[in-house]
Amino acid sequence: MSKTLLYGATKVDETNAAYAAIESLSQFQWKNRVLVIFSDSDNSRAARQENQLLADRLALEERDMIVLKVSGNALRAVFGAAEPVDAGALREALDVSDAGTFHAALIGKDGTVKLKVSEPVSNGELFAIIDSMPMRAAESTKPEN
Repeated sequence: MSKTLLYGATKVDETNAAYAAIESLSQFQWKNRVLVIFSDSDNSRAARQENQLLADRLALEERDMIVLKVSGNALRAVFGAAEPVDAGALREALDVSDAGTFHAALIGKDGTVKLKVSEPVSNGELFAIIDSMPMRAAESTKPEN
């Protein structure tokens, strides 16, 4: 499985595209974590990723997740509410040029890419990555109102 992990960096270089905030997702910055699923040509891996995530809606909600799916030039919200996002701009910003291959990218609340995969990622692995983020740790220690 090809995977690029970008969380846990101690120094962020804003000029590095891997760490620059994704402009087309600015509506979510500081409010939501976003998982963008890019559909493969037969949609099998994308459907598997989508179904697996939706099986644990409570965990998605607890982590302030939005799940978006890009198929060709169309984008739809799989989980959570979203204003329209330009699928082409998102594809370009996340460097997913091949419209017929599966990719998924996790964008943190700070708007930067935390994970990029070319195979579906398990809920356990995805949630472990999110739960290891400092912002998530701070959220889980806040007292309930």
